[in-house]
Amino acid sequence: MSITLITGGSRGIGASTARACARRGHGIILTCQQNAEAAQAVVRQIADEGGPAVALPLDVGQVHTFAGFRAEVEHALASHWPTAQLTGLVNNAGHGLFNPIATVSEAQFDGLFNVHLKGPFFLTQMLLPLLGPQASIVNVSSATTRVATAGVAPYAAFKGGLEVLTRYMAKEFGPQGIRVNSVSPGPIRTELGGGLDAAFETALSAQTALGRVGEPEEVARVIASLLCADSGWVTAQNVEVSGGYVI
Repeated sequence: MSITLITGGSRGIGASTARACARRGHGIILTCQQNAEAAQAVVRQIADEGGPAVALPLDVGQVHTFAGFRAEVEHALASHWPTAQLTGLVNNAGHGLFNPIATVSEAQFDGLFNVHLKGPFFLTQMLLPLLGPQASIVNVSSATTRVATAGVAPYAAFKGGLEVLTRYMAKEFGPQGIRVNSVSPGPIRTELGGGLDAAFETALSAQTALGRVGEPEEVARVIASLLCADSGWVTAQNVEVSGGYVI
């Protein structure tokens, strides 16, 4: 059975990815940092549809907790399925910051770095022994790495670093049969950075070829497809899921 671990799985793209993968027959381990109630709601939704899922706490910005987290993952694998291996890892957890470069503090900079680049690097390193042959990793990046948007420079810079890291992971993990890709969402209806008000949504919609913002489920389906065998010859790629954002 396929078992996929998704960080930041309590809401938005992470929660939608958990549900999309579960509908394709994956067992799900999702993580949350603060909103345990929302994470459990996702677990219940998956269970109601007949799929196994478990939620574990994790702050992706706290690398020193990763060894303990891996032990919890190993316990969950053994007790819920049972197996000792993951077949998928989605590095999704994150948060936004909308400040111009002139006002970004060092603490804000470090917080974004820890969650969006350092965390995925060392969490993947920690979980690598649990990833079996033909496993797949998907790193969630952002279309802001391609389209410069005022106010998101540190976020976009670290997401750009994550795309580079994706290619290096694909190169180094390839001999183990592990594929690594990234997905870059464009304007999506999530709570990132405080969500969308009507004026912001209208402005973003006008910048897409399809004339609207996307839904989390639309990104989730692409992530789920990269995790499955149909994408078995796809690695080291970045897939933008943006409705044709600024083309």
